[in-house]
Amino acid sequence: MSPIPYGRQHITAADIAAVTETLQSDFLTQGPKVAEFEQKFAAYIGARYAVAVANGTAALHLCALALGVQPGQRVITSPITFAASANCVLYCGGEVHFADIDPATALIDLQQVRQLLERHPRGYFHGLIPVDFAGLPVNLEEARQLADEFGLWLIEDSCHSPGGSFTDSQGREQRCGSGQLAELAIFSFHPVKHIATGEGGMITTNSEALYQDLLKLRTHGITKDPAQMQRHDGGWYMEMQELGYNYRMPDMLCALGISQLERAEAGLARRRQLAARYDAAFAPLPSVRPLAGAAGHAYHLYVIQVPDRKGLYDFLREKQIFAQVHYIPVPAMPYYQQLGWQPGTFPRAEAYYAHCLSIPMFPTLTDEQQDYVVACIQEFIRQQ
Repeated sequence: MSPIPYGRQHITAADIAAVTETLQSDFLTQGPKVAEFEQKFAAYIGARYAVAVANGTAALHLCALALGVQPGQRVITSPITFAASANCVLYCGGEVHFADIDPATALIDLQQVRQLLERHPRGYFHGLIPVDFAGLPVNLEEARQLADEFGLWLIEDSCHSPGGSFTDSQGREQRCGSGQLAELAIFSFHPVKHIATGEGGMITTNSEALYQDLLKLRTHGITKDPAQMQRHDGGWYMEMQELGYNYRMPDMLCALGISQLERAEAGLARRRQLAARYDAAFAPLPSVRPLAGAAGHAYHLYVIQVPDRKGLYDFLREKQIFAQVHYIPVPAMPYYQQLGWQPGTFPRAEAYYAHCLSIPMFPTLTDEQQDYVVACIQEFIRQQ
């Protein structure tokens, strides 16, 4: 059996042709493929606007800037996420706080968020960044109600969940990143994600004001729109109106994203099929505990929890299966401990980290490969 990673991009002849065509065109960046990708992605997600950016971290940073994060402002997020979900607040000079997770899902526990909010006066916190972990969406309806009650904005970190959804209290499907419940949502196109462009990210929103601000912020704070400029000296003229960044996504990567988007639903269906096969295989093994699933789960990851995570991790590597751990709790990172976070503050997140393992999950994983992964895990469990 050849090596099996936990995640893998799928590049087809159509993808290569799309990139080649763009490389032979007049534009490598700031060209027509950017707008085309934005429009098609917004339609797929169900949002009014989309802004393509350099990566998911850039997307988070721009969202925090657009929502006015600055020194003295405090934002809450999950301890079980990639560090960028928290770092984006620090980039703007804000202060990050964490609320512990629901142990069944590893999602931020909104009751823990409420308790944190109620321990402080109204206005102490300014925003909340819920993370759709492993592909399972946060209940944004409940998060929105909490945000409205305490005067918070929401950034939905949907990097794991394009195509995912949850059912709200009225029985309606709420798609991740649709802009119905959060001011802004962000996505990543890293190679192991549902849509892979190498690097790249997207911000979605239903707010025209935020959309226009994001367009400037991703390009140095510069506009060429005569309707927004203070004066207009000629066709060459542009104005830098605020401090922005070069967070643009080039046309070649957008062309790849457009091609990948065409088979996004097929990839999502295969991920769900693989998850169902894992669920069935592990049901008889009480010592293997998958995270809870749901109908709208996008299954970026398939995470199990086992008593001897390090032992299983090493055993699988010997079998050429390269599992991964998602994630080391952000407050446990040395940088965040320098900011004052101490071990034991988030016991659920720490208990989850001690036992979690992400096993292979990607659309081109074959049934034969998956059966081999399952057989190796079963073999390790029998030896315990």
